[in-house]
This record gives sequence, structure tokens and C-alpha cells, in this order.
Amino acid sequence: MSDPRTAREAIALVADDFTELPYGEEPLAGDGPIGWPGYADAHARAAERTGETESVVCGTGTVCGVRVVLISFEFRFLGGSLGERTGARAAAAHELARARRLPVVVLPATGGSRMHEGMRALLQLQYLARESALTRAAGLPQVAVLRNPTTGGGWATLGAGSDVVLALPEAQVGFAGSRVRPQDADPAAYTAEAQLAHGHVDAIVPPDELRTTLGRWLGLLTRPAEGPVPPPHALSAPGTGPAASGREAVAHARHPDRPRAPAYLDAHFTLREEISGDRCGGVDPGMRCGFGRLPDGRTVAFAAQCGTATRPAGFRTAARLVRLADRLGIPVLTLVDTPGAANDPAAEYAGAGPAIADLFAAVATAGVPLTSLLVGEGGSGGALALAAPDNLWATPDSYFSVIAPELAASILKRTPEESDTTADQLRLRPQDLLDLGVVRGIVKP
Repeated sequence: MSDPRTAREAIALVADDFTELPYGEEPLAGDGPIGWPGYADAHARAAERTGETESVVCGTGTVCGVRVVLISFEFRFLGGSLGERTGARAAAAHELARARRLPVVVLPATGGSRMHEGMRALLQLQYLARESALTRAAGLPQVAVLRNPTTGGGWATLGAGSDVVLALPEAQVGFAGSRVRPQDADPAAYTAEAQLAHGHVDAIVPPDELRTTLGRWLGLLTRPAEGPVPPPHALSAPGTGPAASGREAVAHARHPDRPRAPAYLDAHFTLREEISGDRCGGVDPGMRCGFGRLPDGRTVAFAAQCGTATRPAGFRTAARLVRLADRLGIPVLTLVDTPGAANDPAAEYAGAGPAIADLFAAVATAGVPLTSLLVGEGGSGGALALAAPDNLWATPDSYFSVIAPELAASILKRTPEESDTTADQLRLRPQDLLDLGVVRGIVKP
């Protein structure tokens, strides 16, 4: 069953007001560009049934105080399909967004390209992808709210191409619509919930929470802080002083009561929203990425390791976050805390090396200021990939090492009992890192 809301009702669900664009369209000529028999009559019946003249409604509105451009699909109009006039309207909406420096909010409910217009309809996907790319290059955020259904080219351009992708519960979401899938396909794979689980959707939001959630996102994405931002204060466990040895530094970082990244995020931000997934089929719960509001009302992007071995999906999600923040001019805070990159066969199959390389590249080429705080374990390259060059700080209960002491002992053909001695030799304590010029300072509680 499709979303019962019309295009205008979907707009009213999120926006406080709405002003429609003047389209200036010519009446549909005959049976369209390929002369599909009966197309003119079908188009006229759709207009009479819906009160609309096309499958998309575009204009400007206000969402929780943020002025935006809205693109909302009318599924009752020929299945919300994309034809030439649909593409022209959406393109004009993007052009207006760039001219007025406004975010774009897309509310898709579509079955894909319009067969009645043949390849002329399919070509709209290229045009829409180009408009979205131009808006992205202009540094303007794009947020999609997936309605039921969101399939075909509408999903593969305006939907999946958005910076942040939200979805209504149980919405049908997938490139393949219900009538063109393999007969034995599991319908659960084509849902918003499945897309979330596999890293293609950021959050599923109930309708009664949608306006507030979308408003938070828009507020965060349009009010960047001026960077570089200072590192958070330490949340070290009571009684944690300077480590007297490498083995003690490792013990502090691995203490079960030591504060982890979520505690730092809670203390540092007044509110936050998180992205989810690497857009390549994976999600790593041990990498938290998103945008947070500072007490002064400005936004900082964050990527935070949570103490687990970081998986390829985690590195790719962090790279996605850094690049998004860079496009929007939002400074980035990273919290480093991992024993290292995941090294099991599944991680290698998923591309651990390329994922780490991509994050290194994203951090190295970011034009916005980056600040990093080592809050626990700094295990080799899996931790360094998330660290800002020349702006890394450390908490008193942390360590950073070229390799974990146990692994170093193994490589050196030492016994496991000698890992403590190896830890001392690696000079991995916060004060050692400061002496070596690896960190800029040790933050205080």
C-alpha cells in the first residue's frame, strides 16, 4: 500500500508554510514525445483525480525556522513517475535552492521513470543527478524523507543521492519496484528497515516525529561552528593520574569503567543527530558519526570510535562524514578509541585496506578544521586514520602505539608475559606522545 498522503499533505507534515513555484509549463502536446497511445487521456485523468498537473510539487517553505526548497512527489499521479515535466520542475527547484542558498528537502513517493515517455523520461535521471551534484558542489545540504514507495530512478537519484536519508516506517524502498523483482525475492529486502540495516538509510522516523527530527537536522546542517574547535575536557575516571609505565597506560585505557565516546558526546553537545552506514552495504555500531550542537548553538561534525575494533564499514562511514562536513563547511571533531582495525577474514573481504586508505585521504584533504582527541586506545593505523594531522590531543587515561603491545611481542617472538615490557619500550603513554610531538597536549578534566 502506498503512502496515503498526497504531495501537499506530505509537505504539510514537515513544513510550517509553503509557496509553490510558478512552473510556466505548456499543455501536454498530444500523446507525448513517443506518441504513447492514450497517454494524453491518462495524464488528464490523473490531473482530474489528484488536482495536480504533474507528479511532483515544488516550492519553498519553512521547517522549524529553516527556509528550504521542497520537492514532493504525488504518487496518485501516474505512480509518482518521472517524466520530462517532472524533471524540469525538480531541476528548477534545485536551481532556486542554489540561487537563494537554501537546503533541499525531497519527499519522494515514486515508482520510477514514466514508460509513456520512453527514453525521454529515463534521461531525466541524468539531469536530476546533475542538478543534485551542482547543489552538492555549492555546499548546500540535501535531505530526503522516503515515503512509500520510493523505487526506481527516484530512489537512485534524489533519494539515495541526498546527504542525509530519513525514511517513514515500513516504506517500500529499493531500486527494483514490486512488479519487476524476481518472483522468489524476499519482500523484506525492499524495505526502509532493510536499507537501514545495510547502511543505505540514516534513520527511520515515525510521522509524528518527522517535523521535529527534520528540523533538528536542518538546524545542524546550516549553522556551522567556527573552527578549529578546542578538544573536549577529559572525563577520566577518578584517581587516574599520569601513567608511571607503558603497561599502566594500557591498563588505564582498557579499564572497564573508563569513559567511552558516548559519554564524551553527551557531555560536549546539547543535541546531536547521527548518520548511519557506509552506503556500500555495511554498518559498524562501533563508529558513531553525525553532527552535534555546541552550547553556543553552532554545529560540529563528529566521528567517534567506541573502543571496539573498527570495521571497514566504520572507516567508510567516517570518511563519508568528513567529506559531508567538508562540503558544508562544518568543522570536525574525532574521538579516537580502538584497539585497531578489525583483522578477521570478513573484514578483509569487506575491504579493510581500501576503507582505511579512503579515510586517510578524506582526513588529509579536508578543507575544514579537524580536531582529534585520543580518549582510550590508539591501536596502530586503524586509530591513526581518524586522527587529525597536527591537531591531536590525548586524555590522561589513553595510549597510542604503532602496534598493540601483545602483537608487538608476538612479532618479536617474545612470550605473552613480555608484552608488559614491550609496552614500556613502545613509549605509548600520553606524556611520551607529548614528548615525541605526536600530540599537542594532554587535556584536563
